[in-house]
Amino acid sequence: MRKTVGWQAGRSGSRLRRTSLERRELRADDVAVRVDYCGVCHTDLHAVRAHAGDVPLVPGHEFTGVVTDIGPEVTRFAPGDRVAVGNIVDSCGVCAMCQAGQENFCHEFPTLTYAGTDRYDGTTTLGAYSREYIVRDEFTYPLPTGLDPAAAAPLLCAGITVWEPLQALGVGPSSRVAVAGLGGLGHLAVKLAVALGADTTVVSRSDGKAGDARRLGGHDLIVSTDRRRMAAARDRFDVVIDTIAVPHDIAPYLGLVALNGTLSHLGHLGTITVRTTDLLIGRKKLSSAGSGGRPATAAMLEFCAQHNVVADVELLPSARVNDALDRLERNDVRYRFVLNMSDLS
Repeated sequence: MRKTVGWQAGRSGSRLRRTSLERRELRADDVAVRVDYCGVCHTDLHAVRAHAGDVPLVPGHEFTGVVTDIGPEVTRFAPGDRVAVGNIVDSCGVCAMCQAGQENFCHEFPTLTYAGTDRYDGTTTLGAYSREYIVRDEFTYPLPTGLDPAAAAPLLCAGITVWEPLQALGVGPSSRVAVAGLGGLGHLAVKLAVALGADTTVVSRSDGKAGDARRLGGHDLIVSTDRRRMAAARDRFDVVIDTIAVPHDIAPYLGLVALNGTLSHLGHLGTITVRTTDLLIGRKKLSSAGSGGRPATAAMLEFCAQHNVVADVELLPSARVNDALDRLERNDVRYRFVLNMSDLS
């Protein structure tokens, strides 16, 4: 086994602690990646807070780094290459979804970067809050030249999560897009929609983020608590990307959707209630998305490099990971924490 070091969770409510970790020896199609930067996702927060301590938990599933070693069958990468890895590190490869390039919907369930089950030896995957990660080359992506590796790390989770519906729904220069919620997901949805040429509006609970909406490229901001403004925007948008991370009534946001338009519900993955008439009047559609397959992830990274799209990040040394999680729980970040893993060397 290969030795490295990282941040591991204890039981629910406890702090992450620095500890020695073991990684597998390289298989024929593996690459070893020195993790330089890892984003802090709400999924990490939920996993740490709910952890029962029965299996090891090392969070982290959006990261960039440098290849340090390769297996004998790897031809796409060489030591020294800059790379990026997201929240999926393997899949069955043979089901209809995998064959369609949608490994995120693998019928056998994809192997997650952490808290997943390795398809070969059955061990629990340990995430990228660590100095080294071992991953199949097919789930490793070249990091395009020009993308800042720290600010690019969140593209591998938050970025691809909003890229998928924008692409699936055909967003482009003739589209009118609204983004509800301006957080880690939402700010990247705004940047990507603007880069795709869409007329893009932010929907927020207050006008306190109006300046940020403009800075990100948004063309307008609607305050969701202002009934007059919401009524005036009725049936206005072809696509509404809902990134709000807490339970909420989606009816007001369906009201913004235009004839034959779509509300893509991304932020909160719990149960929702929908009145059929909210869909019926205007032939509106309700959809969702999650992560992305390999072709979409590679295309997103190239698009972001071409259009200079990266996350707005606050960079912290990895030793402050518990501070980052506490602040994320209070929503005290604009808009994504990224950990600098070099202090683990």
